[in-house]
Amino acid sequence: MRAFVLTGPGAYEVQDLPAPVAGPGEVVVDVERVGVCGTDMEFFTGEMAYLHQGHSAYPILPGHEWSGLVTAVGEGVDPVWVGRRVMGDTMLGCGSCRRCLRGRRHVCETRREVGIRGAQPGALAEQLAVPASSLHALPDSVDPVLGALVEPGGNALRAARAAAPRPGDRALVLGPGTIGLLAAMFLRAAGAEVHLMGATDSSLAFARQLGFEHVWTQDSVPELAFDSVVDATNAAHLPATALELVEPGGRLVYIGLAGAPSGIDTRTLVLKDVTAVGVLSASPGLDAAIRAYADGSVDPRPLVAATVGLDEVGPVLAGELPPGAGPGPKIHVDPRIPAGPPSHATRTAS
Repeated sequence: MRAFVLTGPGAYEVQDLPAPVAGPGEVVVDVERVGVCGTDMEFFTGEMAYLHQGHSAYPILPGHEWSGLVTAVGEGVDPVWVGRRVMGDTMLGCGSCRRCLRGRRHVCETRREVGIRGAQPGALAEQLAVPASSLHALPDSVDPVLGALVEPGGNALRAARAAAPRPGDRALVLGPGTIGLLAAMFLRAAGAEVHLMGATDSSLAFARQLGFEHVWTQDSVPELAFDSVVDATNAAHLPATALELVEPGGRLVYIGLAGAPSGIDTRTLVLKDVTAVGVLSASPGLDAAIRAYADGSVDPRPLVAATVGLDEVGPVLAGELPPGAGPGPKIHVDPRIPAGPPSHATRTAS
């Protein structure tokens, strides 16, 4: 099979690798769509924390936002899975520790993460082998594009739920990227009045295209009572800004990760009687995200700016937009797109 492989910081190849075989408890999936994520970009630059903590090492086969068709099952797996369209949980807990047994496998100390941690190959390939226990079946109304948006959607849904919106509440989302816009969509579906704060005219214009009327830069955010604030940015100074903006008695949700430590004044947190929640992983939100996509209450398709083949993943990770890309923040990959010219298949970033 063809697979995209990161061989070092800024270095990559599209390689021909042995096709995966379903081991006991596993399935093999023919991959239909994969989303390129900020985590993949951090692996490309070498900044990803797991590289420095010993959880990951090159070569890396990335890709964790995926959907596809089950084509083979291993020993002990119900053959009913064959032919089903699925997506899969990124977080693969050990299954036997205290956290896993309490339903928190996404924070298992020894977890593997598809395309990210523990040498678990990712989905930027024609085929992928994963545990059957990680699968989530997709209904017919959730096509491959939506299927590959379930993983980021599960993260965003958990952030929106952590904000505990009630009809008529006012919510502010910092960062109109993929997760921020998805969180805004889920908050809107819950009946909240949603405001978005961004840094560029283009991102704010795109948010308006999605029907969000209240969009601001940091300097123009109005003095309103925000019942919840969701920080979906990678800016180290914005967690403190979120605390400043939230209404006393309100809720803060932190789902973005900065490249440097950020700080908040816990005296303000206490004196404002604010509840702060951190969100890691889509795992507990995947089924609900699938239902929301299936019933149409949230439609994230406009977020996908372009779909490319494996040969164009490297330039995308280097920050190049594909020709003809739309205004959305998400790039998808279809591994079934035929190979391009050989000169595009192997490259080292300068």
